[in-house]
Amino acid sequence: MTGRRTFLIGGGCTAFIKPRGTRSTEDMGLEAATKALLDAGITYDSIENAYVGYCYGDSTSGQRALYNLGLTQIPIINVNNNCNNCSTGSSALYQANNTVKYGQAECSMALGFERMKPGSLGTNFPDRPSPIALFNERSEDLEREEFRENHGPGAPRMFGNGAQEYFAKYGANMEHLAKIASKNHKHSTNNPYSQFRDGWSVEEIMAAPKITNQLTKFMCSPTSDGAACCIVASEDFVHAHGLENQAIEIVAQALTTDGPSTFESRSPMEVVGYGMTKACADQVFKEAGFSEGEGRDQVGVVELHDCFAANELITYPALGLCGEGEAHKLVDRGDNTYGGKYVINPSGGLEAKGHPLGATGLGMHFYIMMQLREWAGPMQAPGLFSTHDKRGKFGLVHNVGLGGAVVVSLLRRPAFYKPGGADGRARLGYNHAHECRPVTMDDVNKVESKRASPYVLQHAKL
Repeated sequence: MTGRRTFLIGGGCTAFIKPRGTRSTEDMGLEAATKALLDAGITYDSIENAYVGYCYGDSTSGQRALYNLGLTQIPIINVNNNCNNCSTGSSALYQANNTVKYGQAECSMALGFERMKPGSLGTNFPDRPSPIALFNERSEDLEREEFRENHGPGAPRMFGNGAQEYFAKYGANMEHLAKIASKNHKHSTNNPYSQFRDGWSVEEIMAAPKITNQLTKFMCSPTSDGAACCIVASEDFVHAHGLENQAIEIVAQALTTDGPSTFESRSPMEVVGYGMTKACADQVFKEAGFSEGEGRDQVGVVELHDCFAANELITYPALGLCGEGEAHKLVDRGDNTYGGKYVINPSGGLEAKGHPLGATGLGMHFYIMMQLREWAGPMQAPGLFSTHDKRGKFGLVHNVGLGGAVVVSLLRRPAFYKPGGADGRARLGYNHAHECRPVTMDDVNKVESKRASPYVLQHAKL
């Protein structure tokens, strides 16, 4: 089914911060959703359904966060589609997008948040087997049979094994991972939403404590608290609300899960999602109208899932941004940063800006949306709109979770784009694409539903 055209019309994000229990999911969710509604110039009454993503929380945490904006009796669906790394936020957006695309609603919200614990990821259910136990076992089997022994927590160890396979096949080394991590940490210095803004050098990253044989501490994403929100609408809704000056089209989007190669190919790269990512990206570019392998040269800016620098390395060819075995050469050429072929993770990526699981994928879409609006300030990728086609280049988003799921989205400014007039920057009073400010209850009052509950609102915190 082709479905209707769909557009991102609003986005909001909190700062991604160290997990110290200083903020609740309710107040972070309220901040992100309020910013997204202000950006779109609508109230919560326009939202016909909502999908809320998180991994650590009770079953109606989504309702609790959104009830601060009103009790409108819309469907609110809580989404958890991640086990080791996070595709939950993008899975919520995938649902919201399909709701609009196939005519169930004109306007839908995807909200994601996470309140995490410091340290490596663990389980909240120690009384039962982990759903990713087979992934860990397969990775360790291949590690023993194909490569030298590894060490470290489960997630970095699996991705480290994926990097080791790439090293052995194509001649890359740990310094390529350090170059990727340093690139992301330097990008992050321009992002006020980021958890880390230290701008680590390659040498500092290489000298950091080792987590696995292949990864140092600064090549790994941290646990984080934070929230992000995106609002999806139909083309009719865009025109009815005069949003032609900021709507960004979701040209194509797909969600894929594992195939047999994950366990049968004897490949650590497959265990951590290489095949899932390739299948998802190929499906997205096909849906966008490109022949097999085509379309990547029309991409200008990318946010991809660098939970570890190892994953960014192996994701380049999986997405088709370079040929198989060419990822380390792309790194050496600088084709992953400003002045190169692509600007990849201009936000700083998960390694630097943080990784609050349920918010991660929505944060990625927020950043690419702002890039395609040309609002990103010091993070702005140059040359996106230097051609005669005013739609400019595509923005690409990639989000992966083991267990497993991958979401890939291809975004672009629509041909009906019309600059000028009031936009989200005027409605928030500043450019939230590259300025991080809190919201106030006055802001909440501007976007809350006519059916808000004073009793609930008196318990709202920001």
